[in-house]
Amino acid sequence: MRLVRGGRIVADQYVRVLDDAPIPDGVPVIVPAARFLADAEEILRREAPTGVLWPNSRRIAELAPHLDRLALVALDFPNFKDGRAYSQARVLREQLGFHGELRATGNVLRDQFLFLLRAGFDAFEVVKDADAAVFAEAVARYSVFYQPAGDRRVPALRARLQHPRTVAACERV
Repeated sequence: MRLVRGGRIVADQYVRVLDDAPIPDGVPVIVPAARFLADAEEILRREAPTGVLWPNSRRIAELAPHLDRLALVALDFPNFKDGRAYSQARVLREQLGFHGELRATGNVLRDQFLFLLRAGFDAFEVVKDADAAVFAEAVARYSVFYQPAGDRRVPALRARLQHPRTVAACERV
């Protein structure tokens, strides 16, 4: 599986830990949600970055007490018709203020990429090599958006109003 982050195909530094496998010391890990919630304090005491694989069937609010200590949240797309992870991403970014890596995993398709970016995802696990290249290219393709979204980009109108000449012209009217 290929990982696209910041418009580049990169090596994944995180190790996925199964439910009953020991958690290795000194390496970044991603643990399943059930295991994380069962032993969150001990898992978060580790010296290395910790991430959680969160299913779209769980309430994202369960993660709120731990977000300031999590480096990564991976949201699962079990199939292309199930978009609950988009809502989870927006809640994480806009309501809960999560600033760590937000990763899309599972059935992530090429034609959903822009929507994933706008929802606040900044990393993508991509199954097909050809899709990974398209994902990496698409990050730079669009630079202006009209609607506010979870990706923290400044919408076009707000950017225009923040520009000194535009503000001065508006004040003269």
